[in-house]
Parts: sequence; structure tokens; C-alpha cells
Amino acid sequence: MKSFGLSVRTAAFFLALFSQSVSGKDCVCELENLQRPFPMEKLNSINTAANDCTKSITSTQLTEVDVLMLGVQRRLDQLEKSVSVLENEDDGDLYGAVSLRIIELELAEVQVLLGKLKNTIKSNKQLSEITATKMQNVTKGMEELETFDVSQVVSKQRENQRMKRDLAKCEHELHATPQPPIPRPRRCPQGQLVNMNGPRTYSLTQYGTSYYYGAWGKDPKPAPGKEDMYWLVALTSSNAFANYVRHYSSLSTILVGVGPVDTTIASSNPTTNTIIGPNVVQYGDALYYGCYNTPSVCRFNISTRTITNTPLPQNSGFNNKFPFGHLDATYIYTDLDFATDESGLWVVYTTPDNFGNVILSEVLEGSPPSLGRSWRTSLHKRTATNTFMACGVLYATRFQDKQTEEIFYSFDTETREERYDLKIHLKKMQTNIQSLNYNPRDRMLYAYSDSYIVSYDAVFQ
Repeated sequence: MKSFGLSVRTAAFFLALFSQSVSGKDCVCELENLQRPFPMEKLNSINTAANDCTKSITSTQLTEVDVLMLGVQRRLDQLEKSVSVLENEDDGDLYGAVSLRIIELELAEVQVLLGKLKNTIKSNKQLSEITATKMQNVTKGMEELETFDVSQVVSKQRENQRMKRDLAKCEHELHATPQPPIPRPRRCPQGQLVNMNGPRTYSLTQYGTSYYYGAWGKDPKPAPGKEDMYWLVALTSSNAFANYVRHYSSLSTILVGVGPVDTTIASSNPTTNTIIGPNVVQYGDALYYGCYNTPSVCRFNISTRTITNTPLPQNSGFNNKFPFGHLDATYIYTDLDFATDESGLWVVYTTPDNFGNVILSEVLEGSPPSLGRSWRTSLHKRTATNTFMACGVLYATRFQDKQTEEIFYSFDTETREERYDLKIHLKKMQTNIQSLNYNPRDRMLYAYSDSYIVSYDAVFQ
């Protein structure tokens, strides 16, 4: 008689009932399967549901919304042109009536497309919800079927595939040429600039309405003991020149105009190294401004009362060659605009070889100062009324009307991205704004507006 034995794995699947044959030497065993029968019907049902999901969303449906959006955009562009034609026509209303009828028809087409777009989006949303439900059911069914894989064949195959992918990725990285490190973009910890609230303060200076051009603010990098001090520069000669800076111990003293301390830059005005133009800033206990009658950056050390300067690139505009402007007017002697932000000190200017478009350069501290990196933009300087910096981003404003100034442009020095669609509004108390500067310490924007000093709260996302 032969002995008969079962392996451990076989024992896990079957209950063996042994019997011995009396007629011969063979052993006969009857095996009874203790496992549940595999549900082939359920697998077929899941396979059918998966195929239905694949067929339920066609490529035409995926692109239908994009096609309708493109149609709406093109008709809106055409509508804008038609309106422009109507606005420019002056023909005794003969052709104007025709143009108006064309606009009515184009509007009707836009409305029809918008109706189709709305219905398509609604239909796609319903289809997406139905498909998502089906996929959840398929996933749940596959998880139930996986419990029949007692030998863990599927899970081991999945693990093997993962290991193959990891090995292939590792091999690729070993043979790949290492790329140079990319500098991490600088970002505002407080987010993106989205609005300006205010004015928060609005007051005439001690000068009254005598001097329309000037600048004011706080030092973003103050000397010890001067953290609460405010500075003010009024162009006291021809709305173009100044030879001293005035300091106040607090916001209340500058608003009511008491207790100023004047620090003289030069004994006469104007003369070599005195101030020209209103776009002045104070940074690190030094005043930075455009030097009189020369395309240079001047630095006046307030403590030591010494002046050093550095020239701008060759052919840079000065003496009212490339001022800011609006409508048919310009802001005189605004060829250079200085700005401060979280990352330091900047100067805005332009040159003929850049076609009058804005150039932005870092100003490096020192005695004398020097210029660091520079960026060329597509913003024409005379189309802007002012510029300021915040978190390494250049912002430009333009005259909208007597009550509103608009921040319409930005240039990111890290990504070099330019935008012309910001539409951030400043509520004006006077018609013109001669200078703007942002202070990162209090997140305020300081404006000098037709003899008035005004401030706004910068709102970040």
C-alpha cells in the first residue's frame, strides 16, 4: 500500500477524504473544494460597465465646450470691432443705423451660443456625475473580486510593476545629465497684490498748496531710533528742484505739520547733486534721487550729510526727455523713479535704444551706490503715470479720470511675466499723483498728490 500525503498549500484549498481501494494498489481520493466559486457573472458585469463608461464619453463631447467658447470669443471680438466702427461713424445716421442693426444681429448670435454653451456644460456635468458613480461601482466590484485572489497573484504583479517603474526611473536618473539648479522664485509671504484700500490719510503739508510736486513716506530700513520717523521732500523751485529733506517724528506731527527737522543737501537750489524730479525715496538712512542735470543716481547720507552718485547706462533719459504722462500732459522731470520693497531699492528709467520702454534696475547700497541686475520691459514709459515695487514686482499706474487712478500693469522680475490687465483702482482726492512708493514694513502705499500727502493700505491675496 502506498502512502498518500498533501502539501500544506493543497490542504489550504481542499479537504481530502481518503479511501483505500481493495481491488488494487491504487489510492483514490475525493477532493472537496472549500473555496467559494469564482463569480464569473460579476466579472462579466463589471467588464460590461467599464466598456459602457468608455463609450459614454466621446471625443466630440470633450471638445464641444472648447469649440463653443472659441465661437463666443470670436464673435465678441467681432462685436467689439463693430461697436468701434459705430462710435467712429459720423454720416448723418445713415450708416450708423446699418451698423446698429449689424450689432443687434451679432448680439443675437452671441446669446444663442451662450445658450448652447450653458446647456452643454449642464449636460456634461450630468454625464460626469453618472460616469463617476459607475466608476465607483466598478472600483468597489473589483475590490470584492480581488478577495478571491488568495495567492495574492494580482497584488504581487502590481508590486512587481511598481518596482520595475522605480528601477527604470533610477536608471534614467543615473544616466541623465544633471541640470543646473534653478533659482527658486521669490514670492510675497502675504500673497499677491489684489487691491488698494483708502485713502487712509489725506492732508496738506506745512507748505499748503505752494508746491505741487514732491514725495513722502517712511524708511523701510530705518536707522535705530528712527523707526517711527516720516520724511518729506517738496520740490520748492519751479516744481522741479529741491535741496533739503524734512523729517517728522511721527505720523501725527507730519499730518498737522509741527516739529519738522530740515536736513540741507546743498546751500543753493538747484546746483550740482541737488534733487531733480519728485520720485524720491529714503532707504537705509539715505535719500536716493535723480541728480540735477545729469543721468545719475544720487545718494545723500542723512547722518553724515555726504553725497555720492553713480551714472545710469549711456543715453539714459534725463532733463524731461522721458517723463511719465497722461492724456496730452506729462509729469515734468520724472525721467527717474525710485522705489523700495521687500527685496531692496530700485530705479526705473529708459533709453532711446529701448524705444522709450521702461528699464528696471536694482540699486545696490554703498558709497557710492551701484547698479545691479536690469530688466527691459514692453511698457512705454509715457503711457504710465507712476510706478512702484512690491515683492520684486513692478507695478504701473495710469490716469483713468479725476477720481480714479488705475494700477494696470505688472512685471515680475523673477518670472519675467508681464500683465496689462490688473484693474486695481486707487481712489484719488486730487486730480494728479506726482509720486508713489510702497513701504514693506507697514504695507502702505504713499502718494504725493497736488500738494497733498495721501496713503493707502495695500491688500494682498
